[in-house]
Formats: sequence, C-alpha cells, structure tokens
Amino acid sequence: MIVFNKLWITMKEKNISTYQLRENCGIDSKTIRRLKANENIETKTINKLCEFLNCRIEDIAEYIKE
Repeated sequence: MIVFNKLWITMKEKNISTYQLRENCGIDSKTIRRLKANENIETKTINKLCEFLNCRIEDIAEYIKE
C-alpha cells in the first residue's frame, strides 16, 4: 500500500498548508482528501507535489507492505 504520511511531515517542515496546495499548486480539495485517506491519485499529482515542494517522491510517499 502506498501511504502519504511523509507528505504531511514534509509540508510541515516547509511550512506549507493544504490551502497553499490548493491555491498555488493546483491540487483540488478532493485530491487532498484522497491523499489524507491514502487513496489512489494520479502520477501527475505526485509530479505537481514534488515540483511545488521541491522534493523527491520518497519525501511524500512510501510503500508499506499490507
């Protein structure tokens, strides 16, 4: 299972809010809800997050064996 727990840690470290993701990164509230629930998201969303946060995939997501 892919989980996005690291996303929230990275955002906190960079002082980025979910409001800033919506307004400046183009991530809608439905996608933020999906991220919080560790549901499927598109790879283009991961790309947007990494670009906006200036980070790598492993800074926002990780695989955990179920």
